[in-house]
Amino acid sequence: MDNLPDSSVVVSDEVASAIEDGRGVVALETTIVVHGLPSPVNLEVAEECETAVRASGSVPATVGVRDGRVIVGLTIDEMGQLAAEDRHAAKLSARDLGLAVAARRDGATTVAGTIAVASRVGIEVMATGGLGGVHRDVLESFDESADLTALSRYHVLVVASGVKSILDIGATLERLDTLGVPVVGFRTDRFPGFYRSDSGFALDWSVADDVEAAAAFLAHGLFSTTGLLVANPVLRDRELSGDLHDRALASALEKAKLLGVRGKDVTPVLLAEFARSTAGVSVQVNRDLVVANAALAGRIAQSIARARR
Repeated sequence: MDNLPDSSVVVSDEVASAIEDGRGVVALETTIVVHGLPSPVNLEVAEECETAVRASGSVPATVGVRDGRVIVGLTIDEMGQLAAEDRHAAKLSARDLGLAVAARRDGATTVAGTIAVASRVGIEVMATGGLGGVHRDVLESFDESADLTALSRYHVLVVASGVKSILDIGATLERLDTLGVPVVGFRTDRFPGFYRSDSGFALDWSVADDVEAAAAFLAHGLFSTTGLLVANPVLRDRELSGDLHDRALASALEKAKLLGVRGKDVTPVLLAEFARSTAGVSVQVNRDLVVANAALAGRIAQSIARARR
C-alpha cells in the first residue's frame, strides 16, 4: 500500500493508481459488512459488490478503519478480520473518524463516514444499500442521520435504493431539499423505499442511464458543492410484497419501542427484526439491491471518468 502524506489515511495501490489515472472508482462502506448483514452473507455480499464494480470497468474502494488507520481499498480478508466479533469494530460516522484514528480503534464506516473519506482522497462516487434519514420520532428524539448532512458537505454522488421504510421518508426528502442535495431517480419518477421499489413519494428529476446520471452530477458541480443522490429502486420482481413489508415494519417499530433503543443502535435492531419477521427474505432483498447499486455506481463512475477525459 502507498501512504498519503498523512499516514493515518492509506490508499491501496490499485485504488491510488486508478485515482491518479482518472479512471472510475467507487467507494463502498463497511457498516453493512460489520453491523448490517449476518455472517457469512456479509462477506459474500461485500465480494459481490466489488465484483459488480469491477465488471462495470471501475475499481472498488471499500473503506474501513484498522488500528487507527483509515484504509481505502480493504481486501476481503481484511473485511473479514474487521467483522470478527472479538475486534469490536465501532460504527464510524464522519464525526467519529478522527477520534477513531487518535484512539487507534477499529471501525466500520457508515455512508457519512465513507463519503467523508471518499472526498478526502478524490473519489466522486459511492454505493450503498439505503441512505440514512429522518427517524419517525424526530420531534421527540431529534434523530436524523448524519448521511444527510454529509451529502450536503461533500461533492460525492451516492447510489442508493432510497431510504429504509423504517424512517420518515417524506421528512427525509424535505431535509435533502433544504440541504440542497438533488435526488434523481434512475429510470423512475418515484422515490424507492429500500425493500419496496416505490415509497409513495414522487421525484422531480430522473435519468435514463449512467451517462445522463454522470452529466447531471457534473453539471450540478458547476453550481453547488453538495453531493447528489441517485435513487435506484430494487427490481419489482425482487422487492418485498406489500403485505409482508407492512407486517414486518409494524413488528420492527414495536420491537424498537419495547427495547427503547435510540440513535445509531436503532437501525440494526430494526433490520434484524425485519429479517426475523420475513424469515430472511428481507436479507435477500437487501443483498440484491446493494449489489445492483454497486454495479450502477461503477457504470456512472466510468461515465464520469470518460466525460472528464
